[in-house]
Amino acid sequence: MFDKILIANRGEIAARVITTARRMGLKTVAVHSDADAEAVHVRLADEAVRIGPAPVGESYLRAEAFIDAAKRTGAGAIHPGYGFLSENPDFVEAVEAAGLVFVGPPASAIRAMGLKDAAKARMEEAGVPVVPGYHGEGQDAAMLAAEAERIGYPVLIKARAGGGGKGMRLVERAEDFADALEGAQAEGKASFGDAAVLVEKYVTSPRHVEIQVFADSHGNVVHLFERDCSLQRRHQKVIEESPAPGMPEHVRAAMGAAAVEAARAIGYVGAGTIEFIADGSEGLREDGFWFMEMNTRLQVEHPVTEAITGLDLVEWQIRVARGETLPLRQEELRIDGHAVEARLYAEDAERGFLPATGRLERLRFPEAACFERGALRVDAGVTEGDAITPHYDPMIAKVIAHGATRAEALSRLVAALEATQVGGTVTNLGFLARLLRHEGFAAGEVDTGLIGRDLDTLTAKAEMPEHVPVLAALAAAGLDHPPEGDGPWDRLRGFRHWGASEVHVVLEHEGEPLEVALRRDGPGHWHRAGTQIGVSRDTRGLEVTVSGRRFRAEAVRHGNRVTVWDAGRAFTFAIPDPLAVADAAGTGGDAIAAPMPGLVKRMRAEAGQAVEKGQPLAILEAMKMEHTLTAPRDGVVAEVLASEGSQVSDGDLLLTLEPQDE
Repeated sequence: MFDKILIANRGEIAARVITTARRMGLKTVAVHSDADAEAVHVRLADEAVRIGPAPVGESYLRAEAFIDAAKRTGAGAIHPGYGFLSENPDFVEAVEAAGLVFVGPPASAIRAMGLKDAAKARMEEAGVPVVPGYHGEGQDAAMLAAEAERIGYPVLIKARAGGGGKGMRLVERAEDFADALEGAQAEGKASFGDAAVLVEKYVTSPRHVEIQVFADSHGNVVHLFERDCSLQRRHQKVIEESPAPGMPEHVRAAMGAAAVEAARAIGYVGAGTIEFIADGSEGLREDGFWFMEMNTRLQVEHPVTEAITGLDLVEWQIRVARGETLPLRQEELRIDGHAVEARLYAEDAERGFLPATGRLERLRFPEAACFERGALRVDAGVTEGDAITPHYDPMIAKVIAHGATRAEALSRLVAALEATQVGGTVTNLGFLARLLRHEGFAAGEVDTGLIGRDLDTLTAKAEMPEHVPVLAALAAAGLDHPPEGDGPWDRLRGFRHWGASEVHVVLEHEGEPLEVALRRDGPGHWHRAGTQIGVSRDTRGLEVTVSGRRFRAEAVRHGNRVTVWDAGRAFTFAIPDPLAVADAAGTGGDAIAAPMPGLVKRMRAEAGQAVEKGQPLAILEAMKMEHTLTAPRDGVVAEVLASEGSQVSDGDLLLTLEPQDE
C-alpha cells in the first residue's frame, strides 16, 4: 500500500493524474525540467522535484532521476502517464527493484507487445485475427519485396519498433517498394534504434478502432468498449470518439472478446489498449477487423471512454496497482451516450501543420456551466501566460464533449471550439472546426484517409469577415471597454458640439496596411464609416450588427497587436505607431488636436509662450505608448484647452496658436 505517488511525466496528463490521486486522498509529487518550473502540474502537486534541463534526454527520459525523486520525497509509487518512459520495460524493472510500485503493466507484458512482429505472432497463437502480411525476422530487401508481391499491393511497410506513424510507408506499386523500404528503415533506425520492418496488406478503406481493456492481478479482465480514432493526419490522431459510428452490437462483442483474449495471452495488468484496423468498405463486420498493436499504457484519448462509462480510469489504475480487484464486472459496464475529443495544438495548419511556439497571452475556454452537467470537459496542461516551447509536444489542451447522441456531442464540441480563444500563437482551431463539420464525418462515413483526401479544403486560408477589422480598430483605439470613470463627464468622451466624432485607426494585417474609420453614433455606439457595420459596447462586452444580424464578439489588445476571435478563428493585427513621424501628429494650421483617444500625460506649453515648428508641446499616452505632439509652425500659444491628467478623445483640441499676420 502507498499513500504518496510520483508522476513521471508533465503537461496535461500529469495534471490529470494529480487531480484523481488527490481526490483519492493520496499525496502527489511532480517532476519538472527547467522549462517546466512554473508549469500547471508543478503548481497542482503537493511537492515538486527538478530533474534536469529542458531537453527530454536530460530530464523526462532519465529513469534514475524519477526513482531518486521518489525516494527523496517518500513516494511509494510511480505513475508514468503516457509517452516518455511509460512503455519502457527497463524502467518498470528499475522502479520495482527500488522497492517502488509501478502504476502500470508488468515489464514482461510490455516486452511481449513492444515489437510489432513478435506481438502479432503472439496474437496469432492466441487466436486473435491479424492483418495478412510478413512478420518474420528476415530483413533482406529482395525477400521483403517478394513478400510484398505475395501479399498483393497496396502494402504498408512498418517499423517493427515504431509508433506515432514513424517508420511507416504506404506502397501502391512494386517499382516504389525499394525506395519506401529504405526510407522506413532509416526512420525506424533514427527514431527507435531498430531498422527492422514488417510488411502488411493495406486495407483500402481502413478504420482505426481500438478497445480499452483493464486487468487486475487476480486474473480479471474486462473491456470498456471501443474508440474510433480514424481521423488521422500522417498516422497521428486528431479526433477520437466513442462509441464507434455504425458499430453493430455483435461486432462490438467480437472485438471486445478478442481484445480481452489478447490481454490474457500476455498476463496483462492495468490499463491498456488493443488497436484494430477494420475494413470500413462494407460497414463494420466480425470478419473485417485485425489486430495492429497494443499500447501498454493509458491513452491520450481515454477521456471519451470515461465520458460514456462514467468511470475514472486513473482511479482504476491506482486501485489495481494497490492490489485491488477491478471495481466492476463486464456485465455491469454500460455505454451512456456519445463522446468526442479534439486535440488542440499550437500548429499552423495552413503551413503543413508546422509546430508553433509562443507565449499564451490569452487562453480562454467556454465555461462548463454553459453546457449541461458533464457535457464539456477540458484537459489542459497550460494556462494563460504559459509558453509553448520547442522542447515538448505542442498540445495545448484536449476538448471533450458528451451528448445523448453523436450529433449532439459533435454540435457541443463545435460550439466549445468556436468559443475557445487562444492568443500569442497560431493553433489548429479553425482546422478542427472544419473537420467536425465535414459532411462525410458528420454522417459517420469515417476512415483514416478522410483528412488526406480533403486536406486542401480543411486547411484553406480563412477569409476575414468584414466586421473583424472594425473590432480590431476599436480595441487598438481603446474603445472596446467603458471608461474608468462613471460620471457624466466620462460619458461625454468623444463628444463634439459641431458633429459626430470619427476615429481613424491604421492597422497592419499580414504585412498589409489597413485603415479603418470609426464613426461615433452615441455613447458606446460606433460604426465603420461608409458601411452598415455597427458595434455597441456595454457591460457584457461588444455586440456587432451586420446587415441586421446581431452577435457577441471579442477583441483583445496585447502590446502592439490586437487579436479578434470569430467562430473559433483568430485574426491578428499589428498596430503601427501613428506618430512615427513627429510632425504628423498635429492637425496643421493654428490647432493641435489629439489624433486618438488618450491621456494627457504632460503639457509643455502655456498661453502666451512663443514656440518653434517641431517643438514638443504635449505628450499623449495612448495605446499603452507615449506620443509627442509638436508645434505645426512657429508661433505663439493662444490657448491651452487640456490639462495634465485629462482624458481626451480623438480630434479634441489641446492647444491653439495665435493667428498668423497677413
